[in-house]
Amino acid sequence: MPSIVIEAMQPADWPQVRAIYLEGIAAGQATFEQSAPDWDAWDHKHLPACRLVARRQASNQTAPSQPVQRQTEQIVGWAALTPYSARAVYAGVAEVSVYIAAAHRGAGVGRRLLDALVTASELAGLWTLQAGIFPENMASVRLHERSGFRIVGRRERIGQLHGVWRDVLLLERRSQTVGV
Repeated sequence: MPSIVIEAMQPADWPQVRAIYLEGIAAGQATFEQSAPDWDAWDHKHLPACRLVARRQASNQTAPSQPVQRQTEQIVGWAALTPYSARAVYAGVAEVSVYIAAAHRGAGVGRRLLDALVTASELAGLWTLQAGIFPENMASVRLHERSGFRIVGRRERIGQLHGVWRDVLLLERRSQTVGV
């Protein structure tokens, strides 16, 4: 029976992480981005302490009498934080990214990743997390709300995606332990 393990993202994970990111981009409901960067650009942009992957682990065992040869690990989702600003006053504020492979959406992977990301953010001293979500992406809005985020505003016609103006809901989560 496969299990999901949440752990720190490693550079070697990038090909699978990038594939999930590209899948989210192609769906047109996750981001204004049109392409995924290379590892170096992505690595430079995201906080090192707050990068997680959800791995689906299953053994390669062929028969009950044979020993488990090794684990196969498929990344089925990832989450990471981007600093909100380079200004010192905002050092404890970051923007959330959570992407789940289409085949694994609705199975609780996003909730586990986001909750683990919240914990990692607080350990890193962050006091506010924010997320910008297209209003049509209600699954993502509900996911964030279940993890303590609240809608604080709507940015109307903030950008175009494929020539269509899009609104973005701004969600925020304040830590109950950091910056209080």
